[in-house]
Parts: sequence; structure tokens; C-alpha cells
Amino acid sequence: MIEAGLRADAERNRQRILVAAEELFLERGAGVSLDEVAKRAKVGIGTLYRRFPTREALLAATSNERFLSVAETSRARDAHHDPGDALRQFLEDLAMNTSVYQSLAASLGTVIQHGTPGCYAISAEGQRLLRRAQEAGIIRGDASFDDIICVVSAIAIAVEKEGAPVSRIAHLVDLLLYGMRVR
Repeated sequence: MIEAGLRADAERNRQRILVAAEELFLERGAGVSLDEVAKRAKVGIGTLYRRFPTREALLAATSNERFLSVAETSRARDAHHDPGDALRQFLEDLAMNTSVYQSLAASLGTVIQHGTPGCYAISAEGQRLLRRAQEAGIIRGDASFDDIICVVSAIAIAVEKEGAPVSRIAHLVDLLLYGMRVR
């Protein structure tokens, strides 16, 4: 994603930072030092911080395309699922994509507040699906999107810590939704 208004050299630096961060996050997790990211990108730490003032901003930028994809996929399949199943599949996909980088789950709530198109898309789609399931009388009215993000983070952390198979995500999402069901 090209950031509007950047000079060509600034955009090249931004792209190098994103590539280096993606590589390092995949290799060693979201907790890798930002100094290491700057070194791998061959930019100064000040250049990195000018573009990405926090680790969470950098995580949001590197997760942008995955988040957009999760939201787009959810909207595309929504017509074919009842509200509960649509929400379940969205939560599984989000937990799976949160597990891409080790330790991303611990800061997911903060990451999705960083205003990238993917962050907006994830938030909007999750809120839409939750509201739809609540209006259908499937999910409790007191459940919020923030609650969902908190529990999706916990699911992703549990799977990461256990070294469990990804299929465990579906089981844990089912437990989450069971607890959120209207009784």
C-alpha cells in the first residue's frame, strides 16, 4: 500500500521497512526489536519511527493485507451463512491470521486501533457480524466487539503457547460462542 504524499525515496524506505518487518516478524515473532527491523531495512531507527511511531503501528501496517482479506472474505461468504455461522467463521479466520506472527495476539486490540484500511475493515466487519447475530437473537446483547477481540486474542495466545494444531481454534471459538449465546 502506497502512502499518499510521500516522496519517492521516503516511500522506498517505508516499503523496505515493511518487508524487513514482515520477514523478522515471521521468523521471530512480533516482539523482535525495532532496531533489528531498521538494520535489516537498511534505514536509521529515526526513519523507522517517523513512519511507524510504535510497534503496534508497524504490526498494523504489516497485517493490513491479511486483515483486508479476512474482512473481504467474510463479506463475500456472508450471504451463504446464518448470522451465527458467519460470526463463527469470521472469528476463526481472525484468530488464524492473528497467529501468523508469534506474540501478535497479545497486542491485537491495540493494533486494530491504528487506522490502516485493514484495521478499519476488520473492526467494521466484526461489529457488523456481531450486531447481525445479536439482532437474530443468537448472541447476547451485552457482548461487544471489544469483548470479541479480547477473547480472540486469548484464543490465539492459547494456540500459540500450546503449539496446538490450528484445528484447536475452531474448538475454542465454539466455546466462546457458546458462552455468548442467548439463553
